[in-house]
Amino acid sequence: MLIKILYIIITYLSGSIPSAYIVAKANGKVDIRTVGSGNSGATNVFREIGKCAGVITLIADILKGFIPVYFATFIDNSFSYSVAVAAAAMVGHVFTIFLKFKGGKGVATGLGVFFALMRWPSLIALAIFGLAFVFSRYVSLGSICAVISLPLTSYFLGYSAEVVIFTFAITLLIIYRHRTNIKRLIERSENKLRIFKKK
Repeated sequence: MLIKILYIIITYLSGSIPSAYIVAKANGKVDIRTVGSGNSGATNVFREIGKCAGVITLIADILKGFIPVYFATFIDNSFSYSVAVAAAAMVGHVFTIFLKFKGGKGVATGLGVFFALMRWPSLIALAIFGLAFVFSRYVSLGSICAVISLPLTSYFLGYSAEVVIFTFAITLLIIYRHRTNIKRLIERSENKLRIFKKK
């Protein structure tokens, strides 16, 4: 029991590692929270620091979710324990102890978490994100559409009520973290991300 609790605590702490903040400081010598959208996430790093820095941040945030959930089964192979570990990773990223509990929006870390928990709903969500982004160029819109699909696909693909409830809770968290983006989308003032645009 002690090992399982310690693993959850370690997962929260590793999830709290502010990848965007660290990468931005290392590459641009800036506090990512003070530039662009002010969000400590991969998209803001991509826009304000550069493509390479953005990709590094994205990969780091995905791995913060995927690795601890994947290896949780070696400690306890029950799905409920994996969900608890997944929740710790998400809470750590969104409410990081290292930045006064003000972290990212949870999309990349959520992607890692869900790929470790359930592959098919994650792949469908990724495809939905891709389509929404290609046609709109709004990362926020793609992210919102993708996370909304997760509880629906997990339900229709026959996952347990426990999984559906967890995905629904994470969906609500991510949508809440995107509330300012939703407002800007409605006002048509949200920034588009043009990958091939030169800085």
